[in-house]
Amino acid sequence: MFKSCSICGKIHDTKIKCKARKITYQNTNERQLRNKYCWEKKSKEIRERANYLCEVCRDQNIFTYDNLEVHHIEKLRDRKDLLLENNNLICLCTEHHKQADKGQIDKQYLSRLAMERESKLSPHAF
Repeated sequence: MFKSCSICGKIHDTKIKCKARKITYQNTNERQLRNKYCWEKKSKEIRERANYLCEVCRDQNIFTYDNLEVHHIEKLRDRKDLLLENNNLICLCTEHHKQADKGQIDKQYLSRLAMERESKLSPHAF
């Protein structure tokens, strides 16, 4: 049986593990950063700030609240300093997260959605 790979996008036999998966986290500490308690806490916070909805779906007037994940707009391997930065994090459904990882959703669009979310939640100065 064959299946489309979520990592490289190619079609593989389901009995074979994609070699691209090994490259993704090889020689990096991304996995270690994501396993920290501070990341779990921040991930939960971003979901709450997004009202437990996929932000791309919501922008299209679709309300998806199942299978939510928090996505780093700027890849963590490129910008570790943005691990916990609200404007670099966005709540996405699984499908949009896969598209964002493949570069099929524009980073500027995702950044705009994240900034809109944050501006709605920030207290106004009087």
